[in-house]
Amino acid sequence: MSKKLILASGSPRRKELLERAGLSFDVIPSGYEEDMNLALPPIELVKHLSRGKAEEVAKRHLNAVVLSADTIVAYGDLVLGKPHTPERAKEMLQLLSGKAHSVFTGYTIIRGKDNKVVSRAVETKVYCKELSECEIDEYIETGDPLDKAGAYAIQKFGATVVEKIEGDYDNVVGLPVGEVIKVLRDEFGFI
Repeated sequence: MSKKLILASGSPRRKELLERAGLSFDVIPSGYEEDMNLALPPIELVKHLSRGKAEEVAKRHLNAVVLSADTIVAYGDLVLGKPHTPERAKEMLQLLSGKAHSVFTGYTIIRGKDNKVVSRAVETKVYCKELSECEIDEYIETGDPLDKAGAYAIQKFGATVVEKIEGDYDNVVGLPVGEVIKVLRDEFGFI
């Protein structure tokens, strides 16, 4: 049985979560082209995207177990990607201020040699504080929200915009690592 694990993601947050869990793995980012405009509910979209990423790497590494993930922030059916500009970040933070939203992470694990695939998604509810315009502007000035889905990163300065969560904290960071380890152990005999 293959014991080589590949993380098909360039996300430093996912890498850190897996390292903290004590896993040994190689990082090989996927070249899969994401399409965020697919007409899928958010929970299905993250599973679809994570599977595409995993399949792209698994076809090149048949003797490994490949793990990929995709995380999105959704306010209702509205998917909030990375804002990239301060103006868009401000719009997103104003939208989320004082309200609840969902963070969905889809993950896929593939063992190429026998084409075993597990693809699931986890939802965590996040409640944002009521934010003043000054608080939003100060947070945007840190630069933190520009490359984060939903315009915040809970593990950094974004913790100041979050009032509470219901569910898996690591899922909001980018990978429900406890659940992933259980699947690797129980369904792939990995750990």
